[in-house]
Amino acid sequence: MNNSKSESYAAAGVDITAGYRAVELMKSHIARTKNEGCLDDVGGFGGCFGLNLKGIEEPVLVSGTDGCGTKVKMAILMDKHDTIGIDAVAMCVNDIICCGAKPLFFLDYIACGKNIPEKIAAIVGGVAEGCVQSGAALIGGETAEHPKMMPEEEYDLAGFAVGVVDKKKILDNTRMAEGDVVIALASTGVHSNGFSLCRKVFDIDNNPDSLYVPNADLGGKSIAETLLTPTKIYVKSILKLLESVDVKGISHITGGGFYENIPRSIPKGLSAKIDKSSVKVLPIFDLIMKTGNIPERDMFNTYNMGVGMSVVVPAAEVEKALSILRDMGENAYVIGEIIKGDEGVVLE
Repeated sequence: MNNSKSESYAAAGVDITAGYRAVELMKSHIARTKNEGCLDDVGGFGGCFGLNLKGIEEPVLVSGTDGCGTKVKMAILMDKHDTIGIDAVAMCVNDIICCGAKPLFFLDYIACGKNIPEKIAAIVGGVAEGCVQSGAALIGGETAEHPKMMPEEEYDLAGFAVGVVDKKKILDNTRMAEGDVVIALASTGVHSNGFSLCRKVFDIDNNPDSLYVPNADLGGKSIAETLLTPTKIYVKSILKLLESVDVKGISHITGGGFYENIPRSIPKGLSAKIDKSSVKVLPIFDLIMKTGNIPERDMFNTYNMGVGMSVVVPAAEVEKALSILRDMGENAYVIGEIIKGDEGVVLE
């Protein structure tokens, strides 16, 4: 790449040599994510991954793609770019684990107004950390410089993950029954959804300085620091749970909150009855609701409210499930049960 340069392209706003520099800086991050499936180094035209299908009778690939929404704006405002990549990975791998699939690899896509190699490397460093947390390999990606399409300091980040599961082990919610129990896995905060409302409530675009003031309601942390907390990755905990518990359904609580996401794992004819008083609502959600005068139902229909993932298990296996999850470091607790009905979810 030493001979690859274009003064004309640079004059148009695209510095291809900065791209090469960014790749060199990110290679150490990518190396952290390598697993037995990796076949080549970054920099080729396609990421190669070798499948080890030992013990899998009928392999099914499960894929997911997502971004971080306007949480990226928070990273830009704070000039902190080393954690937003964790969110990009989390939004993908937390989805595919809901099928029971083990993540295999991840690819990222970064669009930026100006390629600043150190910033791009920091973003990819966060992506690599998310991959390490989920056991996925970072086998490729793309950085695209878009001058005059977006301001120089701005960027957007998205990702794509692929996992594998034996067909007979794909989670089948048709076995769910009245009396099964809903377990919550605590979130680390807002995760990566509802940031447009956060920006409106806290007037972030017009009054950014207020974000950095220590807030007593948040234990002395600032709003900015709290909102930028990375999304929790639940992959290893769920994989451990699946080894010995009859899990009948999993929901990743993202945009749409309880009302949209919990019903996605519940079959017709049944609903999840959630005891609102049991939900350990995090302080940031109380602050959003109070500051913005947001109705409680809208909060539960927008945010995770402190529950990043819900799992449905038989009543007889609740204690076993809680023990496994807590041993894996999760704050897990019961929030409801499965009842007859077609509401999908009922919050009382």
